[in-house]
Amino acid sequence: MVVASIDVQDGKVVQLKQGSELILQRDNALELAEEFDRCGEVAVIDLDAAMGKGSNIEMIKPLFRKAECRVGGGIRTPEQAKELVSLGARKIILGSAVFRDPGDSQGNPLKKGAGIAGGEFKVNTELLEAMVKKIGRERIIVAVDARNGEIVVDGWKTPTGLKLLDVAKAVEPFAAELLFTCVEREGTMTGIDLEPVKALREAVSCSITVAGGVTTLEEIEGIAALGCNVQLGMALYTGKISLADAFVRSLNWKKADSGSPQGGMLPVIAQAPDGQVLMTGFADKEAVEETFKRGKLCFHSRTRDTLWMKGENSGNTLRVRRLRADCDRDAILAVVDPAGPVCHTGAFSCFTQDRRYTWEFLQSIITERFRNPAPGSYTATLDDELVREKVMEEADEVCTAKTHDELVWEAADLLYFTTVLMTRGGVQVGEVLDELDRRHKK
Repeated sequence: MVVASIDVQDGKVVQLKQGSELILQRDNALELAEEFDRCGEVAVIDLDAAMGKGSNIEMIKPLFRKAECRVGGGIRTPEQAKELVSLGARKIILGSAVFRDPGDSQGNPLKKGAGIAGGEFKVNTELLEAMVKKIGRERIIVAVDARNGEIVVDGWKTPTGLKLLDVAKAVEPFAAELLFTCVEREGTMTGIDLEPVKALREAVSCSITVAGGVTTLEEIEGIAALGCNVQLGMALYTGKISLADAFVRSLNWKKADSGSPQGGMLPVIAQAPDGQVLMTGFADKEAVEETFKRGKLCFHSRTRDTLWMKGENSGNTLRVRRLRADCDRDAILAVVDPAGPVCHTGAFSCFTQDRRYTWEFLQSIITERFRNPAPGSYTATLDDELVREKVMEEADEVCTAKTHDELVWEAADLLYFTTVLMTRGGVQVGEVLDELDRRHKK
């Protein structure tokens, strides 16, 4: 997986050299999140919070609904982590707080600046255990930022005396993933040092994401060959590496079906945004590259031995929302918007005749009725006043329903009219589901 980084400072997206020297600054975080999400998760880091200089949370919160975000920076309590998950963060990145001793042997807080000799630094297993109880190990990433093999904290300014490999082994029981930053290479555009990556990969079995100095596609291939993810920052923002090229090169082409006459190809599963599987096909490197160029899903035809774009002749194309590689990087999931029936038989999906009826599908029908009202369409006649009256009427009928069948009937009416009201007000079904998800995770 390729992870793109959005570092935030003073309300701006920034890239820093060695964690301090400002190299570039942008103010289009929402656009970047949406763009980066096409290829993988997005790492959102609040630099101000990490340094104890404030918070950019109000700027960051909308990003969680634009992309699959892992978030870090100044997260010091399980309550903070839980709140961020409830807001939509997929994973939580823990840093400096993991490496500070919460107190002496009697539980008394240590004096600031006590230093390594005074016991200030150690793996804070108490905090990690509390985090696991609060949000689950699967959501926890521990940032193991190291300079010359030594963990550094406080924006890489404070050495801890803790050794990278020792720390990695100690935190693995509490974290599903490690984020390793080679600090001496971070932001320098001088290339990654693969030796500590190899050592780290041999030391632990959990997922590893590697950051710091990556500048070439060959380095991305090397990191991927070790079974690690790569996080891109400076190289991405300066145009040294494109995210699309990075995604293609991170895939496991060596594990592809290289024995076929057409060469190595990976299976591609096309999925509608509501989760319904639409079709499967195969893609070589050229097809994946064309998918990014066109924004529509492309395959390699094994029977004709040629590149083809789905819907090239029929017009039933598949507009790509996001691409994701599986855990072994030898299969691709493409979340797409179908322009029409996907199967050559005219069916919505190659696996089923009809489209699954979902709340999102209901809203799409209502939206179309308003956009292109058909003669006799009842939905098109529902103005704000009338639809609000119907919502109140149907809510009362739901409350007075006596039997199971009555409740089903009246609830369907209420859902329909409520969805009409939402659509007229510009509210998407996904926004309501996101809010329910937030409440569920609090």
